[in-house]
Amino acid sequence: MRRLHRSEDSVMAGYLLGLLQADGIPCFIKNQALSGALGEVPFIECWPEIWIIDDNDYSRAQQIIDTVLKAPLQSRGWWRCGCGEKLEGQFGSCWQCGSDRPG
Repeated sequence: MRRLHRSEDSVMAGYLLGLLQADGIPCFIKNQALSGALGEVPFIECWPEIWIIDDNDYSRAQQIIDTVLKAPLQSRGWWRCGCGEKLEGQFGSCWQCGSDRPG
């Protein structure tokens, strides 16, 4: 068993977990419910972590995660507003400044 990835974003951790499991890589999320411990333990220790069960899957799993995280935001369904806010693909306007999604 080996830690593969740590993310401050629990939604992204869940998304990555789903991709890995869909590819047949047994894995789980650790620290998913630690947000209540913030302040008692360092914040980075509360971030969700993806762990793989079989160390032999590590290289393939890391390649999947690297491919997803290096992809442009638009290809993941995300877009970035002119004000700098990162938004999910289903939103047609920025919640931060109200600008419409470009193009």
